[in-house]
Amino acid sequence: MTTLINQNPIIYEASAGNSTREWREEDENEDAADPIDAQEVFDLIRSISDPEHPLSLEQLNVTQRDHIQVSDENNTILVEFTPTIPHCSMATLIGLCIRVRLLRCLPSRFKVDISVRKGTHQSEHAVNKQLNDKERVAAALENSHLLEVVNQCLATATSGGVVANIVKGPNPAN
Repeated sequence: MTTLINQNPIIYEASAGNSTREWREEDENEDAADPIDAQEVFDLIRSISDPEHPLSLEQLNVTQRDHIQVSDENNTILVEFTPTIPHCSMATLIGLCIRVRLLRCLPSRFKVDISVRKGTHQSEHAVNKQLNDKERVAAALENSHLLEVVNQCLATATSGGVVANIVKGPNPAN
């Protein structure tokens, strides 16, 4: 039997709806540079399942729209996430899942940086270094077991199965 690191996480209410983007036929033109905004990036990552719980990163308040910065002019995206506990051993895996989702969904012109929010994890510097090192990410994705776990997390999140407190509104710790 596996012991959960965070046995009773706080569950936050997910926002209603999915993507705010209106897809049109001209979006199929890959030569055109589609503008990307923080809401669209959030829509891509909000439903990623937590590796430990059958809940989405949005439901656990790991990812928030306000913690995403997009510079369409400079083709850069910064995504900061907040692990549910300061010693979360799944932080690197969560960041890897976010990176893989964005690599698979965004145009290749974007440079994506993924990081743990400052002060939210005991090993934030080491986790951030791993998540933004192309060689380490490539090596991690060559591991078939790890890639299988990432793919499972990228499947649509389910709700339920965990007893926790549901909190409406912003994270009380912020």
